[in-house]
Amino acid sequence: MPVSLVDLEQALRNALPISHLEIIDQSSGCGESYAVLIVSESFEGKMTLARHRMINELLKDQIVQMHAFSQKTLTPKQYAAQLEKEASTAGQ
Repeated sequence: MPVSLVDLEQALRNALPISHLEIIDQSSGCGESYAVLIVSESFEGKMTLARHRMINELLKDQIVQMHAFSQKTLTPKQYAAQLEKEASTAGQ
């Protein structure tokens, strides 16, 4: 059974304080491949592997139904720095 974008968003927002979330269905709408960008203060002090394990555990029921799942997990401070870097390179 395909996983819906709404189901993913709801599962994440119910489990974490999220300040920014992007979910991209990379399977042309069939719900089998997703890429997510999650910005949460819950990631403070955690290494990337620990963050990814946390998300994998939160979404284990959904991930098992997918063909592919990729994630990028950032703290609010890291996300702000990323946006600032993108803005400065876009103006060049």
